[in-house]
Amino acid sequence: MARIWHCGRFELPLDRPLIMGILNVTPDSFSDGGVYDEPHDAVVRGCALVERGADIVDVGGESTRPGSAPVTPAQEMARVRPVVARLVADGRFPVSIDTRHADVAAACVLTGVDIINDVSGFRDEAMVEVAVGSTAGVVIMHMLGEPRTMQKNPHYDDVVDEVRGYLDRAAARLVSAGVARDRIAIDPGIGFGKTCEHNLDILRRLPELVELGYPVLVGASRKRFIGEITGVEEARLRVGGSVAAALAALDGGADIVRVHDVSDTRQAFRLTRELRDV
Repeated sequence: MARIWHCGRFELPLDRPLIMGILNVTPDSFSDGGVYDEPHDAVVRGCALVERGADIVDVGGESTRPGSAPVTPAQEMARVRPVVARLVADGRFPVSIDTRHADVAAACVLTGVDIINDVSGFRDEAMVEVAVGSTAGVVIMHMLGEPRTMQKNPHYDDVVDEVRGYLDRAAARLVSAGVARDRIAIDPGIGFGKTCEHNLDILRRLPELVELGYPVLVGASRKRFIGEITGVEEARLRVGGSVAAALAALDGGADIVRVHDVSDTRQAFRLTRELRDV
């Protein structure tokens, strides 16, 4: 019997890898900032992601690229709420809000969002309270420090042990507060306070995170370490490397991948599944 990730209006079976499509409604995201600023364009894009094979649409209103400046919750809410409301009203697919601000998460939960994807890993007690007061699925992500400073000489004695320990403690804290275990997914935070080698170590040792027993989400799409390895400077041209990273995550036991290039990832997953069934 397949495990289920319980997310608001949806029960998501984990008998195959899920694809979370990225929808940035920001002027400054590292890959597609400014492309979907208008709510109508963003909603069209979100629906197109689903048509191309996304199982979840993840809406973000604050760039968390390395060195990025924070925005106020009010600015972020103005960007995301009209988009989230229209995507939720569609009703065919789960909608996720990518935020580290409890006020934004709470407003989106009231609008009907199905998943809270917190890149700051539920450090904020107010964010924990939002999760407790909702039925939304939650994604706990590991990030070292803050987006503005996280890539300034990040150091770990053992990156996988430290990330695993943080995620285990954060998940236990949510469960203790009243969030059902089957609503929780964990994300090691590829590129969030990690060097290229740290990211590779996490992907190589992903089974150590899978052992915690929560669905594991990996978001490596178009990230800098892919460019460092391949020599491809422009983020939008890192599709091949991004698909390879998604396949590596799949091999390591990931349940969900967060990607920009949905159709390419879906195609690769479909072929991989057919090859394994032979």
